[in-house]
Amino acid sequence: MTGSLQEKNGKFYMVLNTQVNGKRKLKWISTGLTVKGNKRRAEQLLRETLQAYESGQKKATPDVLFGDYLRSWLDGVRRKVDEVTYQGYEVLALRQVVPWFEKRGVKLADVTLELLQEYVDEKASSGRKDGMGGLSPRSLRLHKNILFQTLTEAVKGGLLPSNPCQHVVLPKSVRYESHFYTADQLNQFFQAIRDEPLYPLLKITAIYGLRRSEVLGLKWDSIDFDAGTVTIRHTVSKVTKAVEKDKTKNATSYRSFPLTEEARTIFQTAQAEEKENRRLCGRQYQENDYVFKWDDGRPYSPDYITKKFPALLKAHGMPHIRLHELRHSCASLLINAGFTLKDVQEWMGHADIKMTANIYGHLDVSRKQTMAAKLAGDLSAPC
Repeated sequence: MTGSLQEKNGKFYMVLNTQVNGKRKLKWISTGLTVKGNKRRAEQLLRETLQAYESGQKKATPDVLFGDYLRSWLDGVRRKVDEVTYQGYEVLALRQVVPWFEKRGVKLADVTLELLQEYVDEKASSGRKDGMGGLSPRSLRLHKNILFQTLTEAVKGGLLPSNPCQHVVLPKSVRYESHFYTADQLNQFFQAIRDEPLYPLLKITAIYGLRRSEVLGLKWDSIDFDAGTVTIRHTVSKVTKAVEKDKTKNATSYRSFPLTEEARTIFQTAQAEEKENRRLCGRQYQENDYVFKWDDGRPYSPDYITKKFPALLKAHGMPHIRLHELRHSCASLLINAGFTLKDVQEWMGHADIKMTANIYGHLDVSRKQTMAAKLAGDLSAPC
């Protein structure tokens, strides 16, 4: 069980997340403490109340509805993963997984390999909420992960003898073919949007092949004009709500780039504009350390960037690509310039070179042409 403190009429209230007949319900309990000077006492009371509720609750049994057990797992996992990961779990579990099993009234003890395989097969053929077909193998792996973790917890708790999810068969993954712009297309696009507010953000995204979370997470401590470097150390991500983190996706995502002359100009211009906007907006200016933001200081929303990008492409008659494919465009330019997959891996911040090879290996044509020419020379028939 989880809970929080809320203020109401000058007093602290404990708000507990309870479940009644499988449905989430908020329970408000007055602490009797006034807000002023009593926060620590109220927090201690909340902890003691949660412990009392948890110790007094009945342990789950194999007869519990699987949907209820999934919700319980979801509440527990929130304390173990970061907020963005939890948001992803919550969306999939409550919109897809839980409703399917609740509709059938499945109990935890009734979860079998056959039932789980039926779930996966049905979602593969008609799982999209918009009615436009089935879910991708990648999406289904995420579903299986939730089911597997939930059932593993049940095994650990002695509620099931084994985890039937381990033998579920997923559809084979289809090789993803990334789309990207050529150098000419990128230059055409950036020339067309040069007067757009998002031009600086998108140009930096393309120069360094950044993820959306990385370019939105750029702060002024990421830019070292004296050393001539740009360092990726902060991110802004979103599934259901924006989460700011002073860390990157993984250890290899924390990386530094040389500050190109164009990038230096973009950042210096942004710095000067920020100073002027702060003067113009006065008290209405929202102070923060982010580089890319609205004139009044508000950081850009991840959703806004994602939605505005295709609108810009359409407005200027450019072929459709996703925002993330500006990143692919950067990688393709590096490969075409003769850099190795290892070079590209480090530039893109991939944790494993296998990922780099899977996405961009087919683009490494020049190296294969050199190999082919070498073989052709060695095996050519003598005159």
